Amino acid sequence: FQRMPETPQLRRFRFGAFEVDFRLGELRKFGQRLKLSGQPLLILERLLARPGDLVTRDELRQELWPAETFVDFEHNLNSAVKRLRTAHGDSADAPRFIETVPRRGYRFVAAVETLEP
Repeated sequence: FQRMPETPQLRRFRFGAFEVDFRLGELRKFGQRLKLSGQPLLILERLLARPGDLVTRDELRQELWPAETFVDFEHNLNSAVKRLRTAHGDSADAPRFIETVPRRGYRFVAAVETLEP
């Protein structure tokens, strides 16, 4: 499990019925812990660090898949975003949380509340 560089004020967030604590690596919906870890959780962390902003596919590749890692990046990224959307009950066609910007990247579109650590 690879961690992003930590920003002390960006560790816990609430959006919709969800709350995420990156220090604990937990995503909860109405207080119930959901199964989400690895790349999808790291992508969520990056999106929540810049809500409303485009996070490019290239940024995600550089931060989450080191240059010496040999993987099918496109497949792994698409699969990780799909798992993230499934956990949120979200849809690429009618996004409530994660909007796809075709061939460019992703944007977190829901209102986000930053919580005290």
